[in-house]
Amino acid sequence: MATSSSTPGAPSAPQIPERIHRRRWAVLYTLMLSLLIVVLDNSILNVAMKTIATPAPVGLGATQSELEWAINSYTLVFAGLLFTAGLLGDRIGRKKVLLVGLAVFGVGSVCAGISQSPAELITFRAVMGVGGALVMPATLAILMNVFEHDEQPRAIGIWAGGVGLAIAVGPIAGGFLLAHFWWGSVFMINAPVVVVSLIAMLVLVPDSRDPDPGQLDPLGVLLSVVGLVLLVYGIIKGGQLADFTGPQVVGPIAGGLSVLLVFVVHQKHSDHPSIDISYFRNPAFSAAIAAIALVFFALMGVAFFTVFYIQSVRGYTPLQAGMLFLPLAAAQTIFAPRARLAVQRYGARAVCTFSMFVVAVTMSGMLLLDARTPIWVLEALFFLQGAGMAHIMPPATVAVMQALPREKAGSGSALNNVFRQVGGTLGVAVLGSLLSTSYRDGIQDELDALPGVPAAARHAAGESIEATHGLADAMGPAGRPLITAADDAFLHAMHITALGSAAVALLGLVVAAAFLPGKVPRAPRAAQPQEERKAGAER
Repeated sequence: MATSSSTPGAPSAPQIPERIHRRRWAVLYTLMLSLLIVVLDNSILNVAMKTIATPAPVGLGATQSELEWAINSYTLVFAGLLFTAGLLGDRIGRKKVLLVGLAVFGVGSVCAGISQSPAELITFRAVMGVGGALVMPATLAILMNVFEHDEQPRAIGIWAGGVGLAIAVGPIAGGFLLAHFWWGSVFMINAPVVVVSLIAMLVLVPDSRDPDPGQLDPLGVLLSVVGLVLLVYGIIKGGQLADFTGPQVVGPIAGGLSVLLVFVVHQKHSDHPSIDISYFRNPAFSAAIAAIALVFFALMGVAFFTVFYIQSVRGYTPLQAGMLFLPLAAAQTIFAPRARLAVQRYGARAVCTFSMFVVAVTMSGMLLLDARTPIWVLEALFFLQGAGMAHIMPPATVAVMQALPREKAGSGSALNNVFRQVGGTLGVAVLGSLLSTSYRDGIQDELDALPGVPAAARHAAGESIEATHGLADAMGPAGRPLITAADDAFLHAMHITALGSAAVALLGLVVAAAFLPGKVPRAPRAAQPQEERKAGAER
């Protein structure tokens, strides 16, 4: 298997030109600005769903299905094109791909913000997905090409902290914008950020590419796109139906996995593969990829049900709900850039294993939450959860990226993002289905006992706690017992789902403990890249 040129634990000779090395931190924060809007956009939209569902002129009068596809059209296109975008960056230049991606994302955002119908919104969200897919792999790939090997863990830690910050800041920004402007402002806010990012990119960010990309593999690219789109579509459909056994779900998932299997076989036998499958023979590489997918599975699932707990059960506004996610963001922002220090002292295996244990414990800690639990309990759980995740994502990402040669950074970044996206999508779909099924089972008897309510209305009211609350509100004072029953049923369903998240985190613990590398002995101190540059200048 090809590996990076550096020996583990040993200082490497400078590989980055001095003119680029001097502005590496400015480049990192410029990349994070573009990363921020792409990641933030997904979480910011969740807050606006209720407003968009409101009839015109306040919203678009979108149905539940249209709202779901406003989110999923982005996810589907984004996930399907991630791997292809990484390959394009390696081949034609990562800066070029990043600039095009930002421009497409900006145009899509403006068009989404002025949409006149749900169909237009869904279409332009898909356009934004194209832009986002071009941006995400390029940011991490460029980062690997402006930082020396020894500084990459710190830079990746800051990058990972930025991802966590964006996930949590989205609901806050969305709540603020909706409190002062119309629903389209959650998209229009991207436009000035895109303009600033484009200018900064042109001035600061160097271009890089694979100097020997080899022959193009169009069949491999086509197989990867078709396979990922089918797989993600099936996962999304299963989440919508809360049932993963029907032909509408099994068909696309089975088809996607089959196409991806053909992709793997094709890559193994091709003399010009898009990705060297032999990388996955490295247990540390595969374990790191799996850890990333599993931790995002758990994170996105928890974020999904805690939003309903905070707003529907506890009665907080969208802006207040967003503020309550701040401890999660703060912990990731504080600890992710410092995770490398723990890895240096204890090794990636010990750090990731213990952190997965912390995540599992905090998921289980959700069992403490009920309708009257002091809110600081949730805040403490969020902070500890964020601290645990902050010590998983950076070491795992470093393991993935440093296992590949620097010139293949785009492909490595794409793989990292594909597994994270699929893991997160699975988390929302599977844990969301578990939540939905458990909730319906808990509230069904109460709904069946309602006098004079048509069967169709009872069925619709059992789809979610929001739907049940809507029926209770329409019943007036007679609906108050139904609200209490709905809250109790949701809390029970949330506790079951939290245990599911904890089980996924424990699976990640086993993977980390079994396959991630232990502590790497530190080599005797030699001249660092900065010192070698200085010595070279003096000579």
